[in-house]
Amino acid sequence: MTQFAFPWNPDVEKPQFAVATRAVILAVILAALAVACNWVTSSFLDGHPLGTLLVVFFIMGSCLSLVVAGIIKTWRGVGRMLFRFALVIFIGAVLSAGFGVWLVNMLFTWISVDLVANTANDPAVMSWFGASLTVGEMQSAIGWLPSWIVITLWPLQFPLIRDLTALGAIVGLFNIIPVYLIWWERKVAGRIQSRLGPMRVGGWHGWAQSFADGVKLILKEDLIPDDADSKLYRIAPYFAIIPSMLAFVGLPFGMTYVFRELDVALVFVLGMLGIEVLAVILAGWASNNKWSVYGAMREAVQMVSYEIPMGIALLIPVICVGSLSLQTIGDSQSGGWFSWLVFTNPFCFVAFICYYMASLASCKRAPFDLPEAESELVAGFVTEYSGFRWSLFFFAEYAAMFVVCALAVILFLGGWHSPLPAAWSVHVTDLLGDNVATRGIIGLLFNSPVWLFVKALFLLYVQIWLRWTLPRIRIDQVLYACIQVLLPLTMLLLLGVTLWTWAQTSDNAGWHLFSDIVNWVLGIGGFIFLLGFPAIAAFGFYHRRRMVGNLAVEALPAS
Repeated sequence: MTQFAFPWNPDVEKPQFAVATRAVILAVILAALAVACNWVTSSFLDGHPLGTLLVVFFIMGSCLSLVVAGIIKTWRGVGRMLFRFALVIFIGAVLSAGFGVWLVNMLFTWISVDLVANTANDPAVMSWFGASLTVGEMQSAIGWLPSWIVITLWPLQFPLIRDLTALGAIVGLFNIIPVYLIWWERKVAGRIQSRLGPMRVGGWHGWAQSFADGVKLILKEDLIPDDADSKLYRIAPYFAIIPSMLAFVGLPFGMTYVFRELDVALVFVLGMLGIEVLAVILAGWASNNKWSVYGAMREAVQMVSYEIPMGIALLIPVICVGSLSLQTIGDSQSGGWFSWLVFTNPFCFVAFICYYMASLASCKRAPFDLPEAESELVAGFVTEYSGFRWSLFFFAEYAAMFVVCALAVILFLGGWHSPLPAAWSVHVTDLLGDNVATRGIIGLLFNSPVWLFVKALFLLYVQIWLRWTLPRIRIDQVLYACIQVLLPLTMLLLLGVTLWTWAQTSDNAGWHLFSDIVNWVLGIGGFIFLLGFPAIAAFGFYHRRRMVGNLAVEALPAS
């Protein structure tokens, strides 16, 4: 009997030299394409900007296609590399992404501001599409670069190109945050429940599980119930995903790392987050399912109730700083740990706790996850959804979790500033000199988007921790906690911080001494509280082999 062999067998190990040979061939092809690009632009196009850009984009697309094809062809070697160096690759990708954003920002600033201001341009000379500089003027200013690179940099002086690039970065960040948080929540839930969580897909701790689930959800059939309102049913997920994405537009990650500088950025972000309730109501009503309708009714009551104390709590740092601009509020806390608004007075300290509790209800997180209570409403407002539309709701939820945590960081926890005072950066400059490396070190030590992400991820971890620790409360308890506890408390805090701010403007030395003492007490108390988390983590790591139940390696006492 004749046996037929498939031309490609994934079980057959390829020789190691084949991967290295393909890498060398790929590098040679990319170098040849770069040389060809330079020759075509200088010989045939004679510096024509549009033609050169088309050639450059064609070359870039060809290089990307070759790289992707090479990865697919040598997928076994790539898979082994990901398995062995997954953590190193992840940390490197995070650092590279941060450095890339900084580099692109510096490049846009240099071209659109420094180069335009310092180059002698002739307004009488025609420039394409109304650009400040022509290609020839840019070439004369930076003559050490090849002409095709100068022509590639020429469009960067347009604000539209900067906006499109920043928008692409926002879309990428919006997509990667939920993917990472879903994987992280599974791992945290597994640890709390004495199990490991996903471990298979992707190798190292199942890092690709979220990507595999995304592919599965996209390929699943999109079902619409016969009795549902098909138009509202289809449009509801987009009312959830679009406002969550737009909230990133006004969210600053630093003084210069923001898509749009808005004087009323806080109002804009809260407005975008408030639209998400419409998605839940539309989804529940359009599904024509009693469990979905119950979930939508609960969400409507819960959101309308908790938005009031949450908004009042956010007015307290606004009163302390005197601005609705998130950049102004964040930059006002550059004096280090004790200058963070959460430690400046007791009213801000309690307002931060109230806001954080209200944000849990805003994001439908436990113990306020009544709109999708699995134990009583099957899945609530998403009972009838499947596939891609179902995933949009949860993408929006995890993105909103990051936004509310980032708001808490900007308004209360120092924003993008580190616990070290920014004034100390002068000593670093005196020690290392004023150069690019020193600026990078100062950014990492004192003020950079990395600090905002670290603080926001800590608050996100607390949200996940609370979900798998606290039980779900009843709807009457949800409303009681809002109407009779948080709402009166935040109103008292608003009155108190108004009087505190008024007293701060006085020249009473005794009052200022009392204010400084309160500031130091709150700051030291917050530092001690923060130290408790690594202490608990160290205790858990030390006893990591002692688990509860039949899976125990070393049984806990009395288990």
